[in-house]
Amino acid sequence: MQWTKKRDPSGFETRWCPQLAKAYLDAGHWADTTVVAAARAAVEAAPDHVFQIEGDASMTRAQVWEQALRLAGFFRNRKLVPGDVVSLQLPNWMETAVIALAARMCGLVINPIPPIYREAELAYILADCRSKAIFVPGVFRRHDHYAMVKDLQETLPDLADTIVVRGEGDLDWDTALANPPADPDTLPEVDAGSVLIAMYTSGTTGKPKGVLHTHYTYDHRVRAMAEAWKICQDDVVFMPSPVTHVTGSIWAFDMPWVAGNTSVLMDVWTPDAGIACIERNCCTVTGGATPFLQQMLDIAQATPERLASLRLFFCGGTTVSPDLIRRASATLPNAMFFRCYGSTEMLTASLGIRDRSQMEMGAETDGEIVPPVEMRILDATSDEPLREGEEGEIVMRGPGLFAGYIHENDNAGSFLEDGFFRMGDLGRQVTGSDGGKYVVITGRKKDIIIRSGENISPKEVEDVLSQHPAVAEVAIVAMPSAKTGEMGCAFIIPRADRTIDLPEVRRYLDEAGLARQKFPEHLVLVEDLPRVPSGKVRKDVLRNEAKALAESLTA
Repeated sequence: MQWTKKRDPSGFETRWCPQLAKAYLDAGHWADTTVVAAARAAVEAAPDHVFQIEGDASMTRAQVWEQALRLAGFFRNRKLVPGDVVSLQLPNWMETAVIALAARMCGLVINPIPPIYREAELAYILADCRSKAIFVPGVFRRHDHYAMVKDLQETLPDLADTIVVRGEGDLDWDTALANPPADPDTLPEVDAGSVLIAMYTSGTTGKPKGVLHTHYTYDHRVRAMAEAWKICQDDVVFMPSPVTHVTGSIWAFDMPWVAGNTSVLMDVWTPDAGIACIERNCCTVTGGATPFLQQMLDIAQATPERLASLRLFFCGGTTVSPDLIRRASATLPNAMFFRCYGSTEMLTASLGIRDRSQMEMGAETDGEIVPPVEMRILDATSDEPLREGEEGEIVMRGPGLFAGYIHENDNAGSFLEDGFFRMGDLGRQVTGSDGGKYVVITGRKKDIIIRSGENISPKEVEDVLSQHPAVAEVAIVAMPSAKTGEMGCAFIIPRADRTIDLPEVRRYLDEAGLARQKFPEHLVLVEDLPRVPSGKVRKDVLRNEAKALAESLTA
């Protein structure tokens, strides 16, 4: 197969294979339309159907469509053209769906940024993707996002507009929506093969990597999930995952248009409020990282009737215990609980399970690999294919695979010659009694820490901490946590005659502008670190030490 570079209207270069593209289009895996067509049809079919709920407020399909047209008019007035990047660093608020639809109407590239990110991450991402505009809250969770962006403005020559949502600033949401609506018939024709979204994910290189998805790749996985899990207009989907992450964005921005369901958002997660929200709105579907499920079950154990409306819960993002899935199934026997697997680069690589006959596989595995997704398990050193049941590196290919990273050097080594992507995880393939092919994740080739579903790059934090005057060397690894799935454990060699404690570590990282989500939650001072002969630190040994330490603390 021949892979080429394709210049996008955004200026980004994407990976393109004419043979695979033709195969996906011919088979109907890719559709030559964008979600705007689905939205227009949905509005015409049932304009008063509730599109989204947030707290006591809601918006119908017609209201979202009308506001999106007004925002599209605003984008035109600000001279934004197809391919320009628009960022949003917002909580799970209904305005995000309006922004996402308006951006699609204008052929803009959406750049979601987690609200927990601070100056260091925000400045890098906005400059790296050349964002022209950003939507931020005024103050959210006691942090002034508008002031943060204004402080960075001089270093961001491409950023022309900062629009404040639910707050005050030079340009606010109401002002943006005061524009006359764009005429739907004059919207630009958008190539479904162009870049739709630039979403950043932390990698082992330390700097966040920009992941590029086209309308083709993103839309395919939305439709695949809707079909596999039978999502329809009768479903009410509770989505606590951030809309600035791939899971939350799919269920808040696209699924209500594609499948017709109502989406329920929550901006600040607490288990009590989450259960109350599900109960009040009679939610039928939800999902998220392990901590969400764990915390919900701890409360629902005594009052399972509060979650009686649920029919489906998909769980992923970090290590998921088979016992947790079984416990959930026993607590709520009318609902289907299962593990699934994917990444920002390869959306929902596995679709979990599709019916109750697969329930045991939903607990024992990380989900079924359903064609046209292709998976291979390779020897981690030779890249030779392994037999079923043998552990190796997972590589995948399919119509939902991203179109490459923003920077070519990030693509280097990430793909095989035939286009399979190195997922960075270790696992094995098993065949179920139904004949389906399932994947079991056994570990991570990379050193990413997954804390409450958030990917954290240890190297990024290590690079900052290594500059502390009391630190001679530092290595950070994942440490098991009952509360968050994993947390960071820092092993530090102090400089001679110096010492450092955890409060000082956290103060220093805070001063450097890193998100608090990335701060280590445990510190071990050591005289040396375990190493291979070349001097490289043995992080596998440190992970085992951190695991043993976590077990001793909970014993």
